[in-house]
Amino acid sequence: MVALTLPRPGDNGHRVRVLVHAVNRQRALTRLRNLGLRAVYLRGNTEPPTPDEVTAVLHHPDGLVWRETPDDDTESWHPIRALLRSA
Repeated sequence: MVALTLPRPGDNGHRVRVLVHAVNRQRALTRLRNLGLRAVYLRGNTEPPTPDEVTAVLHHPDGLVWRETPDDDTESWHPIRALLRSA
């Protein structure tokens, strides 16, 4: 599982938290790049996933979710398609 905080596509200044369930880090990056997020890179593990984030991504059928406010636990997780549609 990989957790990233990325700039929101098509929106300057806003950031989103993206969770990817994959066998390893390279596969997680490949999943994101295949969706069109080509400029995503992993540099260390500065913001590791929390236990709640691990639970959220493991229980989602796609294994790829995001939310607008990374620190707001009251906001629900959204499927990645919703983020890409809004770009």
